[in-house]
Amino acid sequence: MEQWPGIPYPLGATWDGGGTNFALFSENATGVELCLFDDFDAETRLDVTEVDSFVWHCYLPGVGPGQRYGYRVDGPFAPERGHRFNRHKLLLDPYAKSIDGDVDWSEEVFGYSFDAGHEADLTFNESDSAPGVPKSVVIDPTFDWEGDEALRTPWHRTVIYETHVKGFTYTNPAIPDEIKGTYAGLAHPASIEHLQLLGVTAIELMPVHHFLHSQTLTHKGLRNYWGYDSIGFLAPHAGYSASGVKGEQVPEFKSMVKTMHAAGIEVILDVVYNHTGEGNHMGPTVSFRGIDNAAYYRLLDKDRRFNMDFTGTGNSLNVRHPQVLKLIMDSLRYWAIEMHVDGFRFDLASALARELYEVDRLSAFFDIMHQDPVLSQMKLIAEPWDVGEGGYQVGNFPPGWSEWNGKYRDSMRDFWRAAEAGVGEFAFRLTGSSDLYKDDGRRPNASINFVTAHDGFTLNDLVSYNEKHNDANGEDGKDGESHNRSWNHGVEGETDDSEIRALRERQKRNFIATLALSQGVPMLLGGDEISRTQGGNNNAYCQDNEISWFDWSLRDENLTLLGFARRLMQFRRDHPVLRRHRWFMGRAIHGEGTTDIAWLNPGGDEMTEQQWNDGFAKSVGVFLNGDEIATLGPRGERITDDSFLLFFNAHHERMDFIVPVGGYGRAWNVVLDTNEPLLDEGARSYKAGDAIGLEARSLAVLRRVE
Repeated sequence: MEQWPGIPYPLGATWDGGGTNFALFSENATGVELCLFDDFDAETRLDVTEVDSFVWHCYLPGVGPGQRYGYRVDGPFAPERGHRFNRHKLLLDPYAKSIDGDVDWSEEVFGYSFDAGHEADLTFNESDSAPGVPKSVVIDPTFDWEGDEALRTPWHRTVIYETHVKGFTYTNPAIPDEIKGTYAGLAHPASIEHLQLLGVTAIELMPVHHFLHSQTLTHKGLRNYWGYDSIGFLAPHAGYSASGVKGEQVPEFKSMVKTMHAAGIEVILDVVYNHTGEGNHMGPTVSFRGIDNAAYYRLLDKDRRFNMDFTGTGNSLNVRHPQVLKLIMDSLRYWAIEMHVDGFRFDLASALARELYEVDRLSAFFDIMHQDPVLSQMKLIAEPWDVGEGGYQVGNFPPGWSEWNGKYRDSMRDFWRAAEAGVGEFAFRLTGSSDLYKDDGRRPNASINFVTAHDGFTLNDLVSYNEKHNDANGEDGKDGESHNRSWNHGVEGETDDSEIRALRERQKRNFIATLALSQGVPMLLGGDEISRTQGGNNNAYCQDNEISWFDWSLRDENLTLLGFARRLMQFRRDHPVLRRHRWFMGRAIHGEGTTDIAWLNPGGDEMTEQQWNDGFAKSVGVFLNGDEIATLGPRGERITDDSFLLFFNAHHERMDFIVPVGGYGRAWNVVLDTNEPLLDEGARSYKAGDAIGLEARSLAVLRRVE
C-alpha cells in the first residue's frame, strides 16, 4: 500500500477527499503500527516511521470514509515505571470520530495473564486482541447544516431537561421501531413535541461519547446504561445510532442537533473527562493504557504501577500532562464547532482541577477554558465534586461556570419532608444561593437547581421510598446513596391507601412548583413529569431495561401532573420576576424594608430574626415586587412584571396565612395551589388582611390585582 509521510496535525484520522492522514501521540513509544481492517477483518499492518514532537504520522492515498483501523504501539513494558506497552494489543485511536464494535471480554484484551495471581499485571500477554476489540473508523466530515447556528438561549430563560437517548425514546409508541433508542428517535416529532409542551429550552444528554460495557457488568448480564466509562472522546456512541453503517452515527447525531435547534431546544452533553473505561491497573488494554499509560493516566508517585483514583472508577486522566489537556480541549471544540452542541456538563469536575492533589480553581484547565474564545461562551456546568479528599466544591468554581447545586437539592428535600432545620436555608436556595455564588461575581444562573437527577431516586420514588432497593444491581444493596433525604409518607413503595397517594402527588407538585419558582436555572429529571419510577432503585447505572426506560403509559395515568408541570414552566417563562438574571437588590435575607423582595411569616408580618432561626418553623411567605426589577432589557428598556405572593406550608397541619397589609397590594387572585392542581386563576380572590388557608404540605401563588 502506498504510504506518504503525512503531517502531525490534526491528530486522529483526517480524510481530505483524496486520502487520509493518520496522527497519534505517544511520548514513550518506540514503534507504532497502523492497522487497517477490511470487511472480513483481514488486517494490513503499516509501520509509521515519521515522528514529530512525539506525534507519529503518515498519509494513505485512496483510504477514505468507512475504513476501520487501529494501532499497535511498541515500547517498554515496565509497570513499576508506569509503562504498559504491548504490541500484541490493538488500540483505539483517542481521536477516533467513529468507533465500530464492542469488547469481547476474553483474556486476549488484557495485557497480562489471568493465571498469575495478585501480581498478574506484571506478566506480559502475547495473545492478539484484534478479534475482540472495537475498531476506529474514518469518517466523512461533510454535512449540510442548512444555516444552523447556536441558539444562545440566555441562562435566565433556560429550562434544562436531563435525559437519556435510549431511555427517553425506546418505549415511546409514537416513535417507529427502527429508530427507537437512537439519536434519530430523539429527533422524532413525538420527542420534540413532548419537550416543547413542557417548556424545555435545553436537553442535557447523559454521556454520548463512545463508552464500554465493563467485564464485570457483562458477566452479570448487565449493561453500562448510564455510559460513564468513555473510551472515545470524539466519537458519538455507536449503540445509539439507527444505522448499522460504519461512521453513520456522526451525521445522525448532527441531524438530531439540527432538528433540536429548529425546535428552539439547545443540546448540552454530559461529558466524562475525569477517567476512562479502562479501569485500574488490572483493566483491559484497549486504548490509552497501551498508547502511553504514563502520559495519559495519573499514577501514584511512590509506585507508578498503580493508578491514582479521584473518581472511584479505578483511574483518573492525567490533566497535568499537556497532551491530555489538549485532548480534552480538542474534544470540546470538536463537539462545539463540528457537532454544534451548545454546552457541557462536566462529570466529577473537581477531578479536572487537581494539578497536584487539591482542587485548584486556578488550575490550567480553568485557565484554558476561560481563555478559549469558543468554549468560554458556551454553557459550562460543573458537577462540583469528586470522591477524593476535599472534592466537594459546591460554590467554589470560578466565574463563567454554573454548578449542579447539591445544596439546593438537599435543602428542598429537607424542607418538604419537614426535617429539623430553619427556613433560612430554604430562603437562600429559593433566591438563587447568593451565599454560594455572589461573592465571586457570579449571578443566579450559577445555580443549576434540581431536586432529582439520574443519580438517585426519581421524583416518584423520592416520595415513595425511605430506603434504596438496588438488589437488581447485584451488589448486595451496598451501592448507591444511603442518605437520600426521602420520605415514603407511611408506606414503603406502592400503596392503595388513597390518603398517602394524594399526599405523595401533592408533594410531587410541591417539588416541581418550588423548582419553577426558584431563582437560578431549573433542571428537570426526564420522566419526573409523568411519575417515572425505578422501583426504589437509586443507582440504576447498569439497568438497560424497564427499570430505567420511560414507561410512556404513565403519561395517560399522570396527565394531571404533566399538565401541572407544563403550566408551571409556562408560568415561569411568562414572568421575569421569577427568573431574574441579577441578585435581589433589597437588604440581606435577615433584613427588613426590602424593596424588591420581602419575607413574611404566616401572620403577614416581615420575618423576625428569631423566626429565621426557629428550627421548627416550616412555613414562610415571599413577596416578589414586579415593579422593582433592577436590570434592563436587551435594548435598555425597563422590565416590569406582575407582583406575587408565594406561600409555602411544609407543616404537617393546615395553616392560615394572612395576606399582608401595607404597601404590598389591596387585592389578590390565587394563580395556583398545589392542593388544587386544576384550580383556575381567579376562582379564589383575597384582599389585604384576609386569611388564606393552606393545606398541610402545600404551596400557593397569588397575583396582585390592580
